[in-house]
Amino acid sequence: MAWTYLIIAGLLEIVWAYFMKQSLGFTRLWPSVATLGFMVVSFGLLSLAMKSLPMGTAYVVWTGIGAVGAFIVGVVFLQEHLSPMRVIAALLVLAGLVMFRLAPGE
Repeated sequence: MAWTYLIIAGLLEIVWAYFMKQSLGFTRLWPSVATLGFMVVSFGLLSLAMKSLPMGTAYVVWTGIGAVGAFIVGVVFLQEHLSPMRVIAALLVLAGLVMFRLAPGE
């Protein structure tokens, strides 16, 4: 169940990052409220995952899902710049996430 919590927490990190962008530096009310709400749920699920997963693994996977997901959302929905170097960087992060999941002792 810890991995399920962790994956959902990582996906919610993508959501709150998107709403943070939409809040324009917390100057728009509803995107700011959404940011804070999704942050709380994301952190809560991360803390549940950390009950049984090593802290380093949980935190790296959580931030990695958020980083790669935010990159994809930025490119697809916000028309952010896409370059081969950025794609390679995202793929390296993704490879690291897979390695953490496959590492023994989890």
